[in-house]
Amino acid sequence: MQIFLTGGTGFIGTHFLKQAHAAGHGVIALRRNPKSKPKMKLRSEPVWLDKCISEVSSQDMLACDVIVHLASFGVSPKPSSWVDCFKVNVSDTMHLLKTANAAGIRGVIAAGSCAEYGSGGLRYDYIPVDAHLEPKGAYASSKAAASIAIRSFTESVGMSLIYGRIFSAFGEGQFEKNLWPSLKKSALEGSDFEMTPGEQIRDFIRVEDVAGWFIQALEHISLQSEMSSFRNVASGNPISIREFCENWWQKFEAKGKLLVGALQYRDAEVMRYVPEVKTW
Repeated sequence: MQIFLTGGTGFIGTHFLKQAHAAGHGVIALRRNPKSKPKMKLRSEPVWLDKCISEVSSQDMLACDVIVHLASFGVSPKPSSWVDCFKVNVSDTMHLLKTANAAGIRGVIAAGSCAEYGSGGLRYDYIPVDAHLEPKGAYASSKAAASIAIRSFTESVGMSLIYGRIFSAFGEGQFEKNLWPSLKKSALEGSDFEMTPGEQIRDFIRVEDVAGWFIQALEHISLQSEMSSFRNVASGNPISIREFCENWWQKFEAKGKLLVGALQYRDAEVMRYVPEVKTW
């Protein structure tokens, strides 16, 4: 299959590229400029297209069968503004889809976020994909708005859509200030690691498994009976943050100490945020 990929130099996109090439897929990958590099070295490079999403033309996509849209702006804890989030996550995404439709592409696979559920997810022990979207903040609100626009547009023009809302992905290439990279850094340096009591329940999923989920989606995009399919991308194994940190602290053979309870919970800390997960 020939894939048009956005976000190929990102955390999840880099792992997707590795697996897509291993599976024998061809990839045209968008990047802002030649200085944009994947998060780790690739054995096989895609065909790089040096453009912003808003500059992509239908000619760029003519050889492609499907779009895999992983690019987004404003992922926590990186700073973001309302204007930038809605420009990239909504306006640029719609330009991409309209361009793909003009190029004759009939399949769209897009990455969403668990942040789209916001307060709506708090009503459930296991958040279903049809939970009411009540996002908080610029990033979450723009991703929720994008999910609605993507579904509406693809259904209106007859494109097939698989949309995956990703929960707590972690692994190599992740932004250094996120939990797992910070934990790893302290462990390898022999430093102590300060954390909250860690009673929050989350669904952590390895980035390799997230990338694998999107590879599986490629196999299902032309087979699904419904026009649009929304799914939660998660491991299905809820765990406390404390247990997650303790497990990895042991795997890293850390010499320092986990200082559990050294930090206070944030105001209005969410103590459980766990998705309903369905198999293909």
